[in-house]
Amino acid sequence: MTGGRSAFRKAAVLVLALTLAGCGDGGFLSSGSQRVENLDGFTAEQIFERGEYELSRNRADDAAYYFGEIERLYPYSAWAQRALIMQAFSYHQDRDYENSRAASQRFIDFYPADDDAAYAQYLLALSYYDQIDEVGRDQGLTFQALQALRAVIERYPDSEYATSAILKFDLAFDHLAGKEMEIGRYYLRRQHYSAAINRFRVVVEDFQTTTHTPEALHRLVEAYLSLGLVDEAQTAGAILGYNYRSTEWYEDSYKLLTSQGLELKDRGNNWLSQIYRQTIKGQWL
Repeated sequence: MTGGRSAFRKAAVLVLALTLAGCGDGGFLSSGSQRVENLDGFTAEQIFERGEYELSRNRADDAAYYFGEIERLYPYSAWAQRALIMQAFSYHQDRDYENSRAASQRFIDFYPADDDAAYAQYLLALSYYDQIDEVGRDQGLTFQALQALRAVIERYPDSEYATSAILKFDLAFDHLAGKEMEIGRYYLRRQHYSAAINRFRVVVEDFQTTTHTPEALHRLVEAYLSLGLVDEAQTAGAILGYNYRSTEWYEDSYKLLTSQGLELKDRGNNWLSQIYRQTIKGQWL
């Protein structure tokens, strides 16, 4: 069976050929912008072609409708399988993420061994990922995107979607760290130092591979100095100097600490000292 993804790639060529051929399906494709509600007299192939035609006209909502009708009218046909993945794609094009996710999940449930199962899983992940910037401080969708992207990476490591899923996973992970930083800065500006430290600590401990770690360490230097906790501030500066010496955050911490006669070195026995010993000296006990 030709996969839904392959069918979509050929859609433009197919639609053009059908149009030039004068629409030999009795005018179904050329029926204008009106959605055909009664499809009982049409074959699965004709309805599928209409769905592709609507996609070519950027009418993804109508395309999803026609692909869905194939699933309803011809539920056990090969066309229904092709239509289901195309329906998921159409919903996603229409930014109807909930229905795209539902159609993708149905495809995975019904056809787990099919070549397009990887694409269905990828579409499911995108249904979360593409909403990340719209969710404000609610990070629930970001966590769900991470879980779904991880499923692509782990279940389909050799698929063409794995590389893209890895990149998006890293970006979503970075997004979570960015939200922690945003909240931490908010507390820091209002001199709620303990609350700020808790946020920056999350970034350093749980999101250390993200781009936000250098700033988090510098903000820890600021917050700890404001509380008079110089050992912690110096140790944060030491980690920053060892791992991120070329960043502006190291320069800022260096100036801040040395202006008070302090060095960037491991001091005391605190959570930052443990990170310093483990990651820099390799002392895990």
